[in-house]
Amino acid sequence: MKFIHIADVHLGVHPDAGTAYTEKRPKEIWDTFERIIGICQKEQTDLLLIAGDLFHRQPLLRELKEVNYLFSALTHTKVVLIAGNHDYIRRDSYYPTFPWSENVRPLFGSKIECVEFEELRTAVYGLSYHSREITEPLYNTATPEGRQRYELLLAHGGDEKHIPVDWERLDCLGYSYVAFGHIHKPQAVRRNRILYAGAPEPTDRNDTGPHGYVKGEITEKGVHVRWFPCASREYIHAEIPVDEDDTAGSVKKKIREYINEHGNENVYKITLQGVRNREVCFDMLRTDTDGNVLEILDETRPPYDFERLYRENAGNIIGRYIERFEGCGRDSETYQALCEGVDALMKNRR
Repeated sequence: MKFIHIADVHLGVHPDAGTAYTEKRPKEIWDTFERIIGICQKEQTDLLLIAGDLFHRQPLLRELKEVNYLFSALTHTKVVLIAGNHDYIRRDSYYPTFPWSENVRPLFGSKIECVEFEELRTAVYGLSYHSREITEPLYNTATPEGRQRYELLLAHGGDEKHIPVDWERLDCLGYSYVAFGHIHKPQAVRRNRILYAGAPEPTDRNDTGPHGYVKGEITEKGVHVRWFPCASREYIHAEIPVDEDDTAGSVKKKIREYINEHGNENVYKITLQGVRNREVCFDMLRTDTDGNVLEILDETRPPYDFERLYRENAGNIIGRYIERFEGCGRDSETYQALCEGVDALMKNRR
């Protein structure tokens, strides 16, 4: 039995992606979802497992029609989905009453339920969120009932506010495979057994690293899974070193070279680190970018010798200010405040 496991697609989200990409990102996320559907059709995948948060919020009726059209085009694949904490089942939700294609088998109950595929000798268990948070450990007691040769659990959460899990206990319940959603970074809780697929596309500036989906096969010999990347772009946090010889122009060149090396299609949060010339200002860099830089943080510090500066200014406002920060570490936020404060005081003295 061949399956594809996805989660946290977040259709309808509008991520902050820099001026060059913000308007494109919602369509890119839809396009990636469509590509995964296309892979299911091309490879005649038996099951598509969607482990919650297919939508970023309550889906509109027209959006469900679009998704259902894609599902209905699958000539072989059966689709099983649950609602997560973002697209949870509300009283006014279209999810439960929507006329899904016959190959779509949603598990929209608030308690564990099961759908069986006798031709695949497979049963899939799962439940859906009916509120934003669920603090009960509902999966810890979700024992499979032995209905089919292969039994899978479709799940969403794993933290204290979203169905906390005792992983040892869950691993001992006897599922062939547990397909998790909620965490956007792919990870294997138990190799080939309990996996977070991660999100197919990053949806937030902190969604760093690769994104994709899980492809697996269950046979009499066991379960084998493999993770595949599929995101059109990544969010990357980059640290750019700065020294006293740098100017705003040279730092901008460093940023551009870093982006060229790591991919112009990606979106960046830049942090400047090191020692800067006191006369150089990097403020212009925050607006002078090429569209795929979300943010530039200046964590550089001026090259002050604070011991000498304190001796020279003992008794005046600069000396008293330095004295307040005695003992702070060079890598601390307090030291950064010391540098910025002294820099301002020195400028006012000139």
